[in-house]
Amino acid sequence: QPQLAVRFMTVESNKSFNRAIFVGGPFILMMAGVAYITGALSNVYFYDNFGQLAIEVAGGNTDLVIPAYINSAMPDAFVILFMLVLLAASMSTLSSQYHTMGTSIGHDVYREYILNGNVGETVTITRIGIAVTILISVILAYLLPISIIARATAIFFGLCAAAFLPIYIGALFWKRMNKQGAIAGLVVGSISSLFWLTFVHEANAVPLGISQFLTGNETIISGTLTLVDPILIATPLAGLAAIVITLITPPPSEQTNEKCEK
Repeated sequence: QPQLAVRFMTVESNKSFNRAIFVGGPFILMMAGVAYITGALSNVYFYDNFGQLAIEVAGGNTDLVIPAYINSAMPDAFVILFMLVLLAASMSTLSSQYHTMGTSIGHDVYREYILNGNVGETVTITRIGIAVTILISVILAYLLPISIIARATAIFFGLCAAAFLPIYIGALFWKRMNKQGAIAGLVVGSISSLFWLTFVHEANAVPLGISQFLTGNETIISGTLTLVDPILIATPLAGLAAIVITLITPPPSEQTNEKCEK
């Protein structure tokens, strides 16, 4: 995920990674437990106290289930602490995301492709890119339908996994991996993931409506394949593309491998 990649780049030494394991590992385990257990137990709480299921209390908006549960079941001091922690986590993640997108616009698009590697006004373009992505995010926040958080998060995680996971693994564990293979894995993973969630995966394709608009059908195929998450299709395809293109193109030089190992 881009926001985590940015944080890894700022780590001072390997000791920081070792310390982070004792915090990050249990945190991920607890968050997975909270997501599944709290969501299910909120139904028990609301039914015992209000005679309704959680989704009914939230007015049909799954995004409001946990906020409604915390506001109703927890003391005010906990609600304040919870909101402060949530705001801090959101700010750090958003900061990394916006800086990643702005840098992609300023460096990858403007400097590398438009100016062919010359510096130019890279910093200014990056700032403009950050401002534009923030503006787009605010607009989407008002336009997107209810119950979008879980779905959007799943799309984001799946797209990141398909685009980045195969080339990260190749870069870490396969010296033969080269630039061409990495680009192939990135492109194939991104395109196949976006295609599957837009035209095949029913849970995403139907709300998006793009397939319906372009083809006249909610999904371009029918049957059980419409239930398969894009990550299960796109990630293997990205890995296969990275391997094949790497094997049919020249390997990286010894100098490059030595530099990477340092």
